[in-house]
Amino acid sequence: MKSDVVKKGIERAPHRSLLYALGCTRDEMDRPFIGVINSFSEIVPGHKHLRDIADAVKDGVRQGGGVPFEVNTIAVCDGIVMNHSGMKYSLPSRELIADSVETVAEAHAFDGLVFIPSCDKVVPGMLMAAVRLNLPAIFVSGGPMLAGRFGSDGKKVDLISVFEGVGEVISGKMTQEELEELEQVACPGCGSCAGMFTANTMNCLIEALGIGLPGNGTIPAVDARRRGLAREAGRQVMKLLADDLRPRDIINADSIYNALTVDMALGASTNSVLHLMAIAHEAGANFPLAMINEISQQTPCLCKLSPAYVDSGRKYHIEDLDHAGGISAVMKELEGLLKLELRTVTGKSLGENIARSRILDKEIIRPRSDAYTATGGLAILFGNLAPEGAVVRRSAVAPEMLTRRGPARVFDSEEAATEAIMSGAIKSGDVIVIRYEGPRGGPGMREMLTPTSLLSGSGLDKEVALITDGRFSGGSRGAAIGHVSPEAASRGPIAALKEGDIINIDIPNYKLEVELSEEEIARRLAELPEFEPKVKMGYLRYYAEKVTSASTGAVFGG
Repeated sequence: MKSDVVKKGIERAPHRSLLYALGCTRDEMDRPFIGVINSFSEIVPGHKHLRDIADAVKDGVRQGGGVPFEVNTIAVCDGIVMNHSGMKYSLPSRELIADSVETVAEAHAFDGLVFIPSCDKVVPGMLMAAVRLNLPAIFVSGGPMLAGRFGSDGKKVDLISVFEGVGEVISGKMTQEELEELEQVACPGCGSCAGMFTANTMNCLIEALGIGLPGNGTIPAVDARRRGLAREAGRQVMKLLADDLRPRDIINADSIYNALTVDMALGASTNSVLHLMAIAHEAGANFPLAMINEISQQTPCLCKLSPAYVDSGRKYHIEDLDHAGGISAVMKELEGLLKLELRTVTGKSLGENIARSRILDKEIIRPRSDAYTATGGLAILFGNLAPEGAVVRRSAVAPEMLTRRGPARVFDSEEAATEAIMSGAIKSGDVIVIRYEGPRGGPGMREMLTPTSLLSGSGLDKEVALITDGRFSGGSRGAAIGHVSPEAASRGPIAALKEGDIINIDIPNYKLEVELSEEEIARRLAELPEFEPKVKMGYLRYYAEKVTSASTGAVFGG
């Protein structure tokens, strides 16, 4: 066992003395040491209950014959840090999480790992660590939050309802008193926010990757089945250790292909592209960005989950997806498009995992014969404005916005664009451009949920497009095109744009262009001064120096 380096031999007597101080027994020195990598936090609603999940995991590890040690890593709540400087730390926290897990697991020589994530950057950070360390490992997430209920008709609402409510108040569609009532009921308890936002997207894709048990993505946080799943994960890691089944045996180019196929069917968050590219990098898997359009072209969109509306005023949430059969039912409907022979942490193949699954509600998970669209929920756009690509959540774009031609309204920060929207300076037909918000330029590639929510709340999401080298929240909807690469800080073409330049958006044909010649773009870029980093000290300065393009997952370079 790897842990023998801290517990076997006469020279390890001091080490054993410290382990006895933790309450270990002599008998336990002969058992595997399992790291339970928790991300409990009292500032993140999706993580507040994770001590309870960890206790269930540890029970399962003990039942399987292991010795569990719970350790912790950081977590950032993307909702609380939205639209201020705190959001600059969200994506960078992913690298800190991966590095901190590597540090504690290697330093203490754990034999196997159980990961307990829940919200946005914790899930991919832990996945990156899992494939980097390649110790037998399994994931069990904290589970999704239930939707809230609002008004006399009990309409289902979520965090995005509140963000969009701000725009509704500004446009006169909602009173401030109604917004105050909404904010108190939209998030009724623990769990990752209730829609198919980034956290729940990644938790669902854990199932498609094969690194978590069926039900991981959809069983609600408050459901007793979540504790049972956690206990089973603790038992199962001991079987993975016995069978020497490791993350790199499970996570590879083929399983990432499966994850993206499921992602397309769910119409899920654009951030999944960024994170899956980073996980592929850690796994040593070659997965070109352009491959995503090939997957999208052949994968129907079977689900419309919040932030997307099924119809006027009606949204489904993760709890509804769970009732309809969960991710296993989605994969069963997609089985002709998936690589079913791949191994998973259940000890069975993906095909065996979903063999008995079926759709229980065809309104929530549509059959392929009645899909919302014949193509997937995400698209990668290329063109002279995004030579290395840009990402859009096609399933959350109004049909009339799938193609658009309009004048650029150029802003060099999220704050400047937000002020323009709130002041009424943005008009129908405009194409908002927010730049210098990329991985290096931000730094940290902030999410633009406030601008998109203001547009949606005021009804402009069907009239105004938004393009950025930053990111969008998994809760954003509308013609919101992010991850434009290269970013402005790296002298990408987006840096050459001027007010009034005409931009062409053609999502069905995967195109993003500005009506400028290559010579004019090059001339403008040559005239720009050298980019000056906004942050001069601390972790963000280090991050800005190390981070690479969003097109490769915004991982650290050499």
